Amino acid sequence: MFQIEDLTKQFKAGKPIFTGFSKSVEPGRGVGIVGPNGSGKTTFLRILSVNSFPTSGSVEYNGINIHKNPNEYLKHVGLVHDEETLPIHLSASELLEWVLRSRDKWDDNGTDKINQILDQLSLEERDEPIGTYSTGMKKKTQIASALVINPSVLIMDEPLRGLDDSTRNVVTEMLAERKIKQNTLIFMSSHTMGNTEKIFDEILSFPLPKQNN
Repeated sequence: MFQIEDLTKQFKAGKPIFTGFSKSVEPGRGVGIVGPNGSGKTTFLRILSVNSFPTSGSVEYNGINIHKNPNEYLKHVGLVHDEETLPIHLSASELLEWVLRSRDKWDDNGTDKINQILDQLSLEERDEPIGTYSTGMKKKTQIASALVINPSVLIMDEPLRGLDDSTRNVVTEMLAERKIKQNTLIFMSSHTMGNTEKIFDEILSFPLPKQNN
């Protein structure tokens, strides 16, 4: 259960990005985040991923206050950030191994898990340095890094951007399957909606914040 209570985020006095936002979300739900640039979509997802703190209000996951206990919360979370901040000297295979080991999820099947998910995403250059990857290849690596740990919660900011139509369809099917079969809770923003109705059970629309006169 995700419980958001009276959430407000404000960068400048008198100009909140959003204010008094409350919502409960059950496991196995897909929540689409939409709105124009500057409306607060990324800010909202950054708060859910503990990359930003709310001005007021709270967010709890299964009774864990995520900003007071981030390490406990993030054990359950797979993240795809809007920025492509990846270690350029590692390969995708090496990065996924590091992710599994850092989450204490590496085992004798680790290499097979990595190859399986990279095969699904058709990332053939998995053993080349990430610094040589195209935008689409980097996005595939981000998605694989989020999914390889089998998270209970996925927080994804524009995961379909930079992907070709075929890969978008593959990723959509992967996310829909995890939502249904693994009861994964998904928060995801996307300008490219496509067939994402398979993922989203509801849509949160963020309007542009009102400007003070």
